[in-house]
Amino acid sequence: MNELSLIQTIAIWTLPVIFAITLHEVAHGWMANKLGDPTAKMLGRLTLNPLKHIDPIGTVVVPLVLLILGGFVFGWAKAVPVTMQNFKRPRKDMAWVAIAGPSANLLMAIGWAIVMKLGESLQYSLPEIGVFMAYTGMAGISINLILLVLNLIPIPPLDGSRVLSAFLSPKLAWQYNRLEPYGFFILLGLLFFGVLTPLLLGPYNLLKDLIFNIVGL
Repeated sequence: MNELSLIQTIAIWTLPVIFAITLHEVAHGWMANKLGDPTAKMLGRLTLNPLKHIDPIGTVVVPLVLLILGGFVFGWAKAVPVTMQNFKRPRKDMAWVAIAGPSANLLMAIGWAIVMKLGESLQYSLPEIGVFMAYTGMAGISINLILLVLNLIPIPPLDGSRVLSAFLSPKLAWQYNRLEPYGFFILLGLLFFGVLTPLLLGPYNLLKDLIFNIVGL
């Protein structure tokens, strides 16, 4: 997308970023509600209205800065509140709630791949629409796969840590989750030392190739 202007790039990435980040959180709340915790539902967070989920920094500023800098794009929305005490099996149910977010990103990546496929088929008959759909579809695939892979890294409070916690003893899980206040700084350190990007690229490319084969791109 190097040939695109900044305005065109923002136009292409806006919807994919907003949907990827907000629906990730909606999926957490939806699964929690299914497992007996209505907290997110009572607070009006089981809605597709992005205004209910947008975090000014994580949903707007961070993705915009990364777009301008030309790096890989990611972000976050306001976390959906979950009350573990409402679950029958708190640790296992929390793992299901955690995995719901990345699962939503996987489904959205497949959906955007279909958009990209349709865009490519329209490039000659309706070039302006077709090219826009193809670029937007690729952006949708990218942001969703990045969020999927990033969130599965087992660093608290990322989703992968919730899944791993379910398989640890209660004592070990408690000690492990004490890392949560430092998780963001650990990620920044991995990014600063050039470890995070290579860590993401392998699973990202594997999933992208798989989706491309499924959709026929």
